[in-house]
Amino acid sequence: MLEIDDLSKRYGETVALSDARISFRAGTVHTILGENGSGKSTLVKLLSGIVQPDRGSVRLDGKLIRANGPGDLRALGFATVFQEVLVAPDRTVADNILLGYDSLFRRAVARNGRHALASETLAAFAVTPIPLGVLAGDVPLASQQLVVLARALVRKPRILILDEVTAALDFADRESVFRLMRRLAEAGNLIIFITHRMDEVMSLSDDVTVLRGGKVVTTLARGGFEPEQLLALMAPERRSQEH
Repeated sequence: MLEIDDLSKRYGETVALSDARISFRAGTVHTILGENGSGKSTLVKLLSGIVQPDRGSVRLDGKLIRANGPGDLRALGFATVFQEVLVAPDRTVADNILLGYDSLFRRAVARNGRHALASETLAAFAVTPIPLGVLAGDVPLASQQLVVLARALVRKPRILILDEVTAALDFADRESVFRLMRRLAEAGNLIIFITHRMDEVMSLSDDVTVLRGGKVVTTLARGGFEPEQLLALMAPERRSQEH
């Protein structure tokens, strides 16, 4: 469904990502695993259109993508939820969920249907009730993260990129988000999941790509990896010191 080839990005003398090659399959949860500085955040930014690669290509359904920014990728069915919780604090929860949903000159959904759409989107996964009419800046951080996730889901993306999104959530909402991820994958979508929690990796991943030092170490399919193996691939020096 999605292929990156020779994808590379550097900032001055710092190589953030080098010669990355990954094939992502439709209908899967594909986890990106690595320590801080491994290239995970750079990969997310490249696939979100926030930064442009120095070289390399991205193909969707076999066709080369040339995106000049996040809007181009959103139009192709990409949606990203970043680790940083990004809400417009002085606008309502409903407005935040539908932020950017309308075109410049016309509403994508009628005014009287906006609350219903926002409510339906939240209800698909949020266990914690969140009033739609309150200002987003007045709800707890965990609820703000649910609002940001709903903003991504209201667009019905084919490719959903989740960057450490469960860190702020309580147990019930976290488990509900996991169930949502499985449903979306089973419907043929691609979930690219960035996490540092090994329990999440083992329970959710169909495929795991390990990054280290800005390079792809390997990609392993479900049944082909164990926690100790993944930890050793992430940081072989640390594992050798421990033993």
